[in-house]
Amino acid sequence: MENIDAFPLSWPEGWPRHRGTRERGSFTGTPRNVQDELLAEIDRLALGASSRTYTVREKVIISTNVPLRRDGFPMANRTEPSDPGVAVYFERKGKKVCFACDKYDRVWKNMRAIQKTIDALRGIERWGSSDMLDRAFTGFAALPAPERKPWWVVLGCEKDSTYAHIRDCYKMAAKRCHPDNGGSHERMAEINAAYEEATR
Repeated sequence: MENIDAFPLSWPEGWPRHRGTRERGSFTGTPRNVQDELLAEIDRLALGASSRTYTVREKVIISTNVPLRRDGFPMANRTEPSDPGVAVYFERKGKKVCFACDKYDRVWKNMRAIQKTIDALRGIERWGSSDMLDRAFTGFAALPAPERKPWWVVLGCEKDSTYAHIRDCYKMAAKRCHPDNGGSHERMAEINAAYEEATR
């Protein structure tokens, strides 16, 4: 799944974004166990009974605005990103698919919603027929992610700018593109992700 990164969020092209206040939801769990349960659900969907022996985890991309450690796991003790959206990319029967959710106010809650959605789709396979599930999956085809601009282009500064200049450019861009000032959530998420990348 080239051109798709785990950080920052690679939202599927053409999918609408949530507008307005995000829901709190009534989910339970911790970010780590929700991620583990999501990966286990993907194994069951992609591999069926073979999921007891094999895994596709190393081929799954969970894309969010949560910075990652070198081992690929989310950094602990980070503040919740302003855009808690989650997009999950993997292959099923040789086809690239994507599930994405940004309805809830926390990254892990959006992961939980995706996990529950996959579980519900697995019910179609268990109680219906596999061709019904294949037809349902046509709507989850993963389109290539749009080309992402380098952080310095998004913020409107030079690649070798000082931290103070980067911060100033970020503040100006955020003020100009904030949804409350006529901007969009997508543009604001792009600016926040660029600033996080720059300051790393």
